[in-house]
Amino acid sequence: MAALTQTTDGPRLGEQEMKKMSPASFHPTLWGDFFLSYEAPTETQEAQMREKAGVLKEEVRNMIKGSHDMPEIVDLIITLQRLNLDYHYEDEITEKLTVVYNSNYDGGNLDLVSRQFYLLRKCGYHVSSDVFLNFKDQYGNFIGADTRSFWWKELRVESNLSFVRDRIVEVYFWMSGGCYDPQYSHSRIILTKIVAFITILDDTLDSHANSYESMQLAKAVERWDETAVSLLPEYMKDFYMYLLKTFSSFENELGPDKSYRVFYLKEAVKELVREYTKEIKWRDEDYVPKTLKEHLKVSLISIGGTLVLCSAFVGMGDVVTKKIMEWVMSDAELVKSFGIFVQLSNDIVSTKREQREKHCVSTVQCYMKQHELTMDEACEQIKELIEDSWKFMIEQGLALKEYPIIVPRTVLEFARTVDYMYKEADKYTVSHTIKDMLTSLYVKPVLM
Repeated sequence: MAALTQTTDGPRLGEQEMKKMSPASFHPTLWGDFFLSYEAPTETQEAQMREKAGVLKEEVRNMIKGSHDMPEIVDLIITLQRLNLDYHYEDEITEKLTVVYNSNYDGGNLDLVSRQFYLLRKCGYHVSSDVFLNFKDQYGNFIGADTRSFWWKELRVESNLSFVRDRIVEVYFWMSGGCYDPQYSHSRIILTKIVAFITILDDTLDSHANSYESMQLAKAVERWDETAVSLLPEYMKDFYMYLLKTFSSFENELGPDKSYRVFYLKEAVKELVREYTKEIKWRDEDYVPKTLKEHLKVSLISIGGTLVLCSAFVGMGDVVTKKIMEWVMSDAELVKSFGIFVQLSNDIVSTKREQREKHCVSTVQCYMKQHELTMDEACEQIKELIEDSWKFMIEQGLALKEYPIIVPRTVLEFARTVDYMYKEADKYTVSHTIKDMLTSLYVKPVLM
């Protein structure tokens, strides 16, 4: 042990021992004299930044005051806290926390109740853990059906529906690109579930179910009633009941003021399945529509574009009205252009793969026959049609003045994600092409 010398300040290392110690291997300063010569913003620049910050602060303040949907309120406050911006809005947040505290905790949404519980406890409110009793079984275990993380797993896709694409992570990634605002987290959840259902319906009717089973499923969806499950083969029954159950949960989550939106969502699913049955008839009869226009009358709906947009708006807050929901379902030009954009973008990258087995004729094959072209020639011309539909969507979006900007913006943002997901390959089906991106987003932490 090193010798110690006694001083008025206490024991210290002796002089010889100090000399023997090797210097620590700390790296030198990273900055040198950089900040001595750093040119700070001018007074004018600082004034501009303060002015811009003031404008943004008021925009956020209005967002807080205008939030009425419970998931929106909770997510907005949590986001502001995590960004350390909540101190700007203490009065507004306190008012909203009172709303959260006095709300109903038994709406059947464990994820929402968990976030309410977390937020209120963090902010010093006394909330009993008894709020979770409705989500537990008689043994005190959480019921898997009510746990958001288990939603996809409970459907048991791997065992019950092994023939469908298991792409729940990819779905969430895709839907997040089209509806990315923090306050629209509820929309992203609904979208993810709906597109997962679309995938199951598409893969079941396209490549697994026979014609009779497909028509029975269509009848059951049209009836939308638990008693219709008797129409279905065994492997479809769990899926059908889960579909109905999920839509009921949407109604509970939205509450009495917004649950009407789920009606439009159901109608969009029914419309989707009706068009699927027409494509099944084409497939079974080896029918090729005479023109691209004839094909698109069916396929711009069956591709699911209308259903996706409807799903996005269902989960948004007060900005969405009944008039907007009716507009989505009314064959509006912008919505039709979006459906055409999605269908053509999908077909030019999936036609070769899909035709390896008996499959409904694609728009590419239809266009080939109509204009007597090779597949490569048809694809090149269809790319031009895709570009035209994109331009038309922009024109329609700019002209849509009677609705909030979020309406056309949502359509165009989803079109942008479609362009990415179908650029050069079907990245949704062949998802290893985006695995690195998903890993960087959801697995690897951001290095600070």
